[in-house]
Amino acid sequence: MGDAEADYSYGTCATPYCNQGWGEILTHMSPYGYANFGIAFGLGFSVVGAAWGIWLTGSSLVGAAVKAPRIRSKNLISVIFCEATAIYGVIMAIILANKVKSPEVESRYLDDNWDFGGYYYAGYGMFSSGLSVGLTNIASGVSVGIAGSSCAIGDAQDPSLFVKILIVEIFASALGIFGIIVGIIQSNSCNFPIAALE
Repeated sequence: MGDAEADYSYGTCATPYCNQGWGEILTHMSPYGYANFGIAFGLGFSVVGAAWGIWLTGSSLVGAAVKAPRIRSKNLISVIFCEATAIYGVIMAIILANKVKSPEVESRYLDDNWDFGGYYYAGYGMFSSGLSVGLTNIASGVSVGIAGSSCAIGDAQDPSLFVKILIVEIFASALGIFGIIVGIIQSNSCNFPIAALE
């Protein structure tokens, strides 16, 4: 076996079009890719959190309503709180999508005097912003769902528990609001440069 074949067998690129692994992929990915992944994770994880919460609270609500039909309408507020986490993700996705700007002059390569620092800062910042909003909304959706499930079951047994557990649900829903506030703060200074530096 020759030297070239030995190098190739250990993962060395034989052409300029291959990569050395995940490290190279993640460091050479476009900031636009990171920004769009942040938007996707923020929206997608928020919807997953809302769906998970609705699944938890809805199944308990329907089951407990068999014993106590009176709880059906007033316990729907738990489902609304779960759905709010998806709305937070939509709001953040709209805010982040409006921050993605393409260069004024489209070309295959950017100029040498391009603001690469600001370019990568915007991409990474939007990625972390979307990811933090998405993850907090998963946590918020699950916690609201568990609290809503307990609220439905408790209300079926003792109507005086409804308001008490609803307060816990409100605090669980506030986690999503904290997440979107942090996401807005993170993305506040993320601005894609649209022209080369003077």
